[in-house]
Formats: sequence, structure tokens, C-alpha cells
Amino acid sequence: MKRSEFRIGETFWCGGQKWRCTDIGTRTVIAICLSRVDVASLTGSTRSQQSLNETDAAAEGWFNGPPYAVAEHVFDEDGVAGCHVSAAGLASRAD
Repeated sequence: MKRSEFRIGETFWCGGQKWRCTDIGTRTVIAICLSRVDVASLTGSTRSQQSLNETDAAAEGWFNGPPYAVAEHVFDEDGVAGCHVSAAGLASRAD
């Protein structure tokens, strides 16, 4: 994708995962990963960890923001080249 193709709030695919664009800079795109959210918690001295899929994470409000409860990732000029508007774009690049 080109930086001009990204839209804040819209999804795209990169590295086999689904992302949501949260900001567009002069040379970068910022996004949160929707495919999987890893959650760690500590209760007393007991630590637990779980992975949530997109549906479960959304139901728990992890994608509400800004600010977001999940980490935002920066895609630089080289990184945006590996992004696709749809999951179908990933399959066509593999051919």
C-alpha cells in the first residue's frame, strides 16, 4: 500500500494479521493489531496470561480509544509497502 491509501479507523492486513489505522503521519502510519491481544494479569502472587481473538478483545473494550489499551505500532516508509487493503491482497502477493 501507499501511505495515501490508509484511512484512520479503517483496517488493513500486514504480516498475516489484521490492523486498524489509528494515525497517519508525514512518513509513517500508526496502527493497532486486531488479530490477537495478549493479556497478562497478576492477582496476589499468581500471574496468568491469555490471548484474546479480535471478537473477545473488542467485547472487553481493548480497541476503544484513543488512548488505546493495546500498543500502537509504527509502520515506516518501508513497512507500509508490505501492507494490503484486504486479506485477499496477501494471497495475491504470495503467488
